[in-house]
Amino acid sequence: MASKQRRVLLVNRYFHPDTSATSQIASDLAAFLAGQGWEVVAITGAGRYDEPTCRLDPEAVLPGVAIHRVGPVTEASSSLFRRAGVALAVHAALAFEVWRRARAGDIVVVKTDPPLLGVSLLPVVLARRLRQVNWLQDVYPEVAAELGLKAGKGLLGGILRRLRNASLRHAVMNVAVGERMKAKITGFGVPAAQVTAISNWCDDCSIVPAGGEPSRLRRDWGLQDKFVIGYSGNLGRAHEIDTLIGAARLLRDEPGIAFLFIGNGYLTPYLKRAVAEHRLGAMFYFQPYQDAGALPQSLTVPDIHWLSLNSHLEGLIVPSKFYGIAAAGKPMIAVMAPDGEISSLIRRYDCGAVVVPGDSAGFAATVRQWRGRPDLLAEKGRYARALIESGLDRRSSLHAWQKLLLSVAGPPKS
Repeated sequence: MASKQRRVLLVNRYFHPDTSATSQIASDLAAFLAGQGWEVVAITGAGRYDEPTCRLDPEAVLPGVAIHRVGPVTEASSSLFRRAGVALAVHAALAFEVWRRARAGDIVVVKTDPPLLGVSLLPVVLARRLRQVNWLQDVYPEVAAELGLKAGKGLLGGILRRLRNASLRHAVMNVAVGERMKAKITGFGVPAAQVTAISNWCDDCSIVPAGGEPSRLRRDWGLQDKFVIGYSGNLGRAHEIDTLIGAARLLRDEPGIAFLFIGNGYLTPYLKRAVAEHRLGAMFYFQPYQDAGALPQSLTVPDIHWLSLNSHLEGLIVPSKFYGIAAAGKPMIAVMAPDGEISSLIRRYDCGAVVVPGDSAGFAATVRQWRGRPDLLAEKGRYARALIESGLDRRSSLHAWQKLLLSVAGPPKS
């Protein structure tokens, strides 16, 4: 057991009971450390990821974890200028709360939501003599630049890079969520001894392969007799969907094929417009985000899962939905760079197929082949679950985190 006197602050815009990906893994880590005897303080925003105008119940608790919610929430129909102001206000509120709550020698685990949060906290870390651990879910401003946003380019982008690199070099440790991201961080001039990789995870004890019976959701959504290609979660700017749309057009005359989208995101309106434009409505089914308790069932609805990543973002982002898909024992088609982080895992464990972005014919051919081979689907699903159990399970990652934090912690306080 870790000493009760060792203290860690986790800082992220979203936290329990919010159910977004970064919130869930931050909450898992906080609860685990509290159970291991750490004093854990969560400093987080006041809103929800999927309902940004709603304020979370300030009374919501996580046993053993002190939660402090600060800052504004986004207003309905806010202008771009207003949303930018809210983001800056969240940065300031989180930094001020760390200033208020931290004690010299504390470990501060800083996630990257909002982007560049480690930069905002660096003055506080220096003034309070804290031990900063950056937990990089993505790498900004490079992500912004690749997505065409002005903030990631030009003079401003250069200034943000220098500030970000200062935050990385000062930290006692920087945790990337993949090996390619780790290499990217060291490429910024950060000493290799200050960078490590710990994969994200899912609740692999609750998310397990389904039995032989059709799920209730499959029946409720009218998919009993369909061969379902599914997607679950946020469909954001970082994803690539034109390959999937092209594949759907090639498969449109083959009865019984359905594309299921559970969730929402920046690209969802674009996808719906493309579906209407190409008259693919009979093939596509859209469902809202599901409660966290329904995830173990909803992930088992598709026969195949689809996931994607803009090739230019390899090493900058790792799609965390991969872990839930694998835990559910489902094969997957990944539209990604062939040498990417997830692509390499899929090939190594033979739990799916990798399709180069733009290869709609290859995507459609894979669907046709797998549709007629339930034995092959079952085999790849078993391999997917075996991948999780090989060391990418939640327990392994949480213990890796505790080992890391013990290595950078100072002596217990008397």
